[in-house]
Amino acid sequence: MSENYTLPIDGNWTTEDIVIVSNFVDAILSVYENGVSRDELVQHYNKYRVVMPAKSEQKRFDKDFERQTGHSIYRVTKILQTSTEKRVRL
Repeated sequence: MSENYTLPIDGNWTTEDIVIVSNFVDAILSVYENGVSRDELVQHYNKYRVVMPAKSEQKRFDKDFERQTGHSIYRVTKILQTSTEKRVRL
């Protein structure tokens, strides 16, 4: 995985929106590294969906993120939806 990646930031996002998306991305990366509390991940995911409500926008963001990091937001969110474990880890 590349340690350097660029988030595709929307010009209409506020500073708070950028922080929300960055925190969500950090949580996704943590899932792959050492796991994240399910509750914490759900909170980040819900805030992310408020900033980026359109599925098409989320897909575009995920594809770009996966191309840069090798990690899939989609895969993590699917596990989040189907798993009942208290900690999410890949």
